[in-house]
Amino acid sequence: MAKRAFKRVLIANRGEITVRVAKTLRDMGISPVAIYSDADRMAPHVRSCDYAYYVGPSPATESYLDTDKILDIVVNNEIDAIHPGYGFLSENAAFADAVEAAGVTFIGPPSNAMRLMGSKTEAREVMKRAQVPIVPGSEALESAEEALAMAAQFGYPVMLKAAAGGGGKGMRLVHNDAELESGYRSAKSEAKNAFGDDTIYLEKAVVNPRHIEIQILSGPDGRTLWLGERECSMQRRHQKVIEETPSVLVDDEMRRKMGEVACQAAEAVNYIGAGTVEFLADNEGNFYFLEMNTRLQVEH
Repeated sequence: MAKRAFKRVLIANRGEITVRVAKTLRDMGISPVAIYSDADRMAPHVRSCDYAYYVGPSPATESYLDTDKILDIVVNNEIDAIHPGYGFLSENAAFADAVEAAGVTFIGPPSNAMRLMGSKTEAREVMKRAQVPIVPGSEALESAEEALAMAAQFGYPVMLKAAAGGGGKGMRLVHNDAELESGYRSAKSEAKNAFGDDTIYLEKAVVNPRHIEIQILSGPDGRTLWLGERECSMQRRHQKVIEETPSVLVDDEMRRKMGEVACQAAEAVNYIGAGTVEFLADNEGNFYFLEMNTRLQVEH
């Protein structure tokens, strides 16, 4: 994010996040700019901005996800920056690159940070080099036979995970060799269908894990702040049902350590902006890097 004065900022999104960003921009003396599809001509986010431009038909793939249409609007209407909100193009590294190539500021993390944290196998390697604790595991697996060898090394139970994954897709908890072979095949198939990438890796399973997240803010000066934790352990089919803060597991010392490690993780990829570092923890107070969400979240 370059340091410069903005007159107009386009919010490449819809709904509540656009309304909230528009309010903040206006408070800063910056004109918020909306985009809208056929379905959103009269939506609140359109009325909340000073300017609004039509971006395409109702399907998101033909409007809010159409990089070329969004950039045409930006280039032709004296817009200085783009705020992606969350969802849609917010974690799309190619979009961030295209915005910067057009001479416009992308209000979000650098594209390289998105790419590094977008691949779970690459993120694990980066975190390992940065001395951030990670769950013992493998690199990308080439075959079910290699998965069996890794499971023998770490001991059951193990988790098979999609390198490009999220939301529990391409993830399998495995307790023995027989489950591993079938789980490997089904995880690869599901990962391919969900993400277009069937790369699978293996981790030692953390038994009865707690899912704890730390929100962070990183500035262009290299400094990162952590903003407290929330626990997301109550899930159904790997989807969060309840988020609770503060976590009943985390005491002051553990909170401080997790916050410091979250900042360490963000700084390892030269992160800028709002983000969330996710950890798995056990009931003994050990915690391990899980992944990073390289975008603003609802919880911010």
